Amino acid sequence: MRNSLIPHLVLPYEVSASSDPAEQAPEGDLATQETRPQLAPPPMYKVVIMNDDYTPMDFVVEVLESFFNMDREKATRVMLVIHTEGQATVGLYTRDVAETKAAQVVDYAQQNQHPLLCRVEQA
Repeated sequence: MRNSLIPHLVLPYEVSASSDPAEQAPEGDLATQETRPQLAPPPMYKVVIMNDDYTPMDFVVEVLESFFNMDREKATRVMLVIHTEGQATVGLYTRDVAETKAAQVVDYAQQNQHPLLCRVEQA
């Protein structure tokens, strides 16, 4: 028996037995399209080691090998740039990583009684 007071329900698309709502809706339905926010890459920061007149060159090479994963040859070349130009960029990282590496270098230098300085600059 049909009740005349309840209007007949008309669906805009056919309902299937599938449990996935994306499969039930027709293509192009706004309710099923996912939007992904456009994310910008994080800003990068340079780790710069400064030259001083007291820290031995071999110690600077050791720091570059230990903290910046350079081989002996590259570490020696970068150390010579630091020595001749007064400073050199030794790595490019996100802010947290750059600040952590700079702090590790300064702490290690202080533990070994060297005044080696390291700073972080936005790239």
